[in-house]
Amino acid sequence: MKQFDIDRRRAMAAGMGAVALWGGLAALSVLAGAIPPFQMVAMTFAVGASLGIARARRRGVGWAELVRWPGQVWLLGIGGLFGYHALYFGALQLAPPAEANLVNYLWPLLIVLLSAPFAGERLGWTHLAGAGLGFAGVAMLAFGRGLAFSGDHALGYALALGCAITWALYSVLSRRFGETPTDAIAAFCAASAALSLVCHLAFERTVWPASTSAWLAVLALGLGPAGGAFYLWDHAVKRGDIRALGALSYATPILSTALLIACGLAEPTNTLLLAAVLVTVGAALASRELWRK
Repeated sequence: MKQFDIDRRRAMAAGMGAVALWGGLAALSVLAGAIPPFQMVAMTFAVGASLGIARARRRGVGWAELVRWPGQVWLLGIGGLFGYHALYFGALQLAPPAEANLVNYLWPLLIVLLSAPFAGERLGWTHLAGAGLGFAGVAMLAFGRGLAFSGDHALGYALALGCAITWALYSVLSRRFGETPTDAIAAFCAASAALSLVCHLAFERTVWPASTSAWLAVLALGLGPAGGAFYLWDHAVKRGDIRALGALSYATPILSTALLIACGLAEPTNTLLLAAVLVTVGAALASRELWRK
């Protein structure tokens, strides 16, 4: 097997690792308790930044080397990490969570569609069909809970669409800066944590985790879905098949719901099973070219 294929499969494994970690976001957030959104981002991103700094220091990379990136790289990194979360929290404030999340989950489909003009990839019917099936699965899961889109929440839906566009652009444009090492994510997390702290102090009241288990949940969020996953995703989008990654990302809400059920925080439904089947088939279609090799 060629080294290129081995590297690409490793990158895809990293992408699947990020998706698996994001699947734990909802359950860990519930366990962490009612912490204000920007405070939560500041805390978890600080943990994520510390993780990256420790990883870099172990390999002899100092702080000066972690911040020496061109302005456009900083703009992309902070815009992707902080910009996405700021838009997301705004969407949740101005629209019902279920509807806002469904609009937000256009980002995997947008990654597939934007991979051609922005990442130079060739789109085939399998990639488009795979992403379409994935979104159909997520939409089925959302409508199974009962949705009611209303013009009164148009601004919230617009912010949710902004979330989807922001994360999709961050993912595909990261490909253009493939020479920037994943260590840079530590600097972007640190800057995003600082910006989130400013927003928290300006708009929110501080609420600390209420128990040891809640503190552990916050730590787990920073090590996993709200921190560590960004390093895996960065490696994946720069070295993997970004078209297949887009379709695979639709496993995130399926895994999230399944974990909530496993933790006794939600009830199982037949809709979840059907949605999981659609997402699995879509992911298999979109990644068929890679695994056939």
